[in-house]
Formats: sequence, structure tokens, C-alpha cells
Amino acid sequence: MKVAMGQFAVAREWQKNAQTCIQLMQQAQQGGAELLVLPEAVLATDMQDPALAIREAQPLDGAFLTQLLTASRQSPLTTLLTLYVPDGPNKAINAQVALRGGEIVARYDKLHLYDAFAMQESQRVTAGEAIPPLVEVGGMKIGMMTCYDIRFPELARRLALDGAEVLVLPSAWVKGPQKEKHWEVLVTARALENTCYVIAVGECGPRNIGGSLIVDPLGVAVARAAEEPALVFAELDAQRIQRAREMLPVLANRRFRRPELDA
Repeated sequence: MKVAMGQFAVAREWQKNAQTCIQLMQQAQQGGAELLVLPEAVLATDMQDPALAIREAQPLDGAFLTQLLTASRQSPLTTLLTLYVPDGPNKAINAQVALRGGEIVARYDKLHLYDAFAMQESQRVTAGEAIPPLVEVGGMKIGMMTCYDIRFPELARRLALDGAEVLVLPSAWVKGPQKEKHWEVLVTARALENTCYVIAVGECGPRNIGGSLIVDPLGVAVARAAEEPALVFAELDAQRIQRAREMLPVLANRRFRRPELDA
């Protein structure tokens, strides 16, 4: 399956971001991709005004997503991204959506909120409560995660046990000491310990690292972007997953089992 990572710096104006997303969708389709992953919180952002993203939140039938759904109507491409959806006064939900054929085919509300490194996402965002669904693309099963979720291995493991062969991670990974190292180590670990591909797409720009990368089931980085906007393509190989799971049957060999993971 051919996939694409669309890395860009999210602007303050949702109209500009919608146009960027649509352009990346068109370019990904023209490049033969079946799956496009975009960054986290692509509707609007401003590093000088952290509350802007919440104020600009839109419902799933709002103008931003309506434009993207219209653009996807005649395309077999599946696009994954997150945006803030209103949730009462002064709060929102960080919702990841999968778009295909003019419809929202799956939704996942971010479980783990970024209350770390002197930031408090929970002040403005309501946490999700449900395990993400799997989405089938190109004959492969896709598990949905969002940014800070990568630091919680039990979520990736649950998705792998549910049948995920690919984990996607739209992100806005904030710069800071050792943060790029954390990003690469965590993405690689989640891929290797679950013998899955991981597609981790980061926002770039003045606050976030970019650094989008795809890691294969044996921990090999097969594609990556630097710190600038980029559209990066890669091929995922279902046989690579099968061979990795035959050589390294960690999912079968595990001894510690818990009901919430094995349900």
C-alpha cells in the first residue's frame, strides 16, 4: 500500500489550512497514495495565543471539514487528521477523523491529554473515553492514535491485539530538550514492540519539530521528513508485517494479559 505524510505548519486562519489540506490530498492522490496522514489540530493555531485553537473549534459539519469532505468525494484516498470540535463553553474535543469518498468513515477522540512539560491540554480539552476503531485501507487494518498517545504503550498494544497492522499518529510535537530523541525512540518502540508500521506525522513551524517518519515492524525508519513542509511517500508491505511476526512473535509470546487489553 502506498501512503503519504503531509507535513505542514498550521496557520491562524482555518481557510488557509483547509486549502493546504485539500492541496495535499490532491497531490497524494496524484502520487498514487491510498492513505494520507496529516498533522494534529490542523484547523487553526497561534503559538502566541494558545486559546485560539479552542475558540476556532468547529463541529464536524462545519465549513472546514465540509470543504475537505467535498474534495474527497470523488477520491478513493483515505485522509486522517485531527481538529478541535466544540464541547461546551471554552472547551473542545481533539477529534481524529478518517475521510473517504465524501464521508467521515471513523472518528477517535484523543484519550491522553498533554498535561506535561509545563503544558495543560486538559484545561481546554475534554479527553475521549473509547478505544479507537480500526479502519481498513488497501487491505490493511489501521489503528488511530494522536500525539501524546505514543507515550502510552498499552493503547498501541490494544490496537495491535484488535488486529491493527498500521498505527497512525497525527501530532504537533513541541520542541524542547531531548524532544526529537523522544519522538524517534517512542515511534520506533511502538512499531517494534507491536510488529506494526507506525506513520507518525508532525506539524512543523516555529513551535513544533516536524520530523514526520514511518517506521516498519522491525524498527527500521523507511521514510522521514525534516523540519520544513513536505509531502513524503512510502510503500507499506503486508508481507513485511507477516515475516516480522513470524520471526518476532511478541504478540503471541506475551505472558502478562489484562482484560482491558484483551477484551
